[in-house]
Amino acid sequence: MKNDNRKYLSVGIDVGADFSLMAIALPSQELLGKSYRIFHNSKRSLDGAIDRIYSVMEQYDLPARIFMESTGIYHFPVYHKMREAGLDAYVLNPLVTHASKDINVRNIHNDKFDAQKIALLGLRPDLKTSIVPSDDVAAMKAILREYYAMKKETSMYICRLKDQLRQVFPQFIPVFSKVNGVAAMAVLYEYLTPDSILAAGADELERFMKTVISKGPLHIRKKAEALVEAARDAQNFGHGNTGVFYLIRHYIEMIRLLDAQTKQILTQVKVLLKEQKNSQMAKQVRLLQSIPGIGFLSAVTLVCEIGDFSAFKRPKQLFAYFGLDPAVRQSGNFSGADLKMSKRGSPYARRCIYVLAIQSVSLRVDGTTKNPVLRSFYEEKCKSKSKMTALGAVMHKVCNIIFAVLRDERPFVLITPEEHRTAYFSASSISTFSNPIAL
Repeated sequence: MKNDNRKYLSVGIDVGADFSLMAIALPSQELLGKSYRIFHNSKRSLDGAIDRIYSVMEQYDLPARIFMESTGIYHFPVYHKMREAGLDAYVLNPLVTHASKDINVRNIHNDKFDAQKIALLGLRPDLKTSIVPSDDVAAMKAILREYYAMKKETSMYICRLKDQLRQVFPQFIPVFSKVNGVAAMAVLYEYLTPDSILAAGADELERFMKTVISKGPLHIRKKAEALVEAARDAQNFGHGNTGVFYLIRHYIEMIRLLDAQTKQILTQVKVLLKEQKNSQMAKQVRLLQSIPGIGFLSAVTLVCEIGDFSAFKRPKQLFAYFGLDPAVRQSGNFSGADLKMSKRGSPYARRCIYVLAIQSVSLRVDGTTKNPVLRSFYEEKCKSKSKMTALGAVMHKVCNIIFAVLRDERPFVLITPEEHRTAYFSASSISTFSNPIAL
């Protein structure tokens, strides 16, 4: 929101799932009349709210600005309805409203007073509003968040599967590298108990695993023999009953179902982006994929979580938006080592940045790394800082790279700091003496 000295009506809307309450405040902080209830399923109610705003605007000869809290998804219909009606609408971070304790409204938490509080808060000249993404970005963002919710649920079932196996068949876990792998779950689903594995024997297990494992016959034979040995050991250690084995099979079914659904979502994301290949969102995804370590999913996630990139003028703003900036808590015993991330931004974007930083500094088996410049930077930081502090500095660098790629709208090119400085001074010289306008 642009700060200016013009007077305006502040309209505060407390958004709920089924209805919202609207309050209007004059520039003098006087609240006008009673709060107006807006029913989301009623066109008449929505139109009535808009008519009321325009009526007050005409009465006081003042423009209006509408403010509402970000509520995940519920505020979108109200926000877009106001914008379609030609009104200036803004979204507030709930942290902003919750932190505003000095607003002159009774200390009561209900929809009526919350709407009034938002209306009075909207009169503040230093008020910061949130970025509202385009419809396409918002829709993609919702799809991706469902994807991550399903992945989280999958992880929960994997943990439950391991917990039950530790009770009745702990020897099974080390036989496969991943308990939730296709081969491991196929074998476990078909031969659920140690007794069934012993009854089948190594030969039958080998024949079955050839249908689910693509590796060589020697590897499969060793795996079959290891399973038989694990089943024998389970007779000496492990206790279970029919109910426990039922749960194991149930967890396998749920993991398979969720895996299939997440794959479908990811496929749909790719289809949607292909259909919108010329959109700003698709272009930004392709740009971010040029950065070593950023895959398709991370690129789409970052673009959707960023939203309107034009709102960011400096890399530090993007860093803070992701919640990667330090949250300083003043104390008599405070030291620089006590700094921690604020974590006020998107956890999805923050996770992407963290993973990218890890990948950028990690060494491959052959000793190489995806980003030798960041690896060198990380090693230098580790000489005087802890590994986590050094990694935090790398995450800051990663944000700078993302910002530069999206700002310049050019694919990433890996160059050393020395090459960067040379290119910078060269460009500065050209712009200063040859073309003073082009920067």
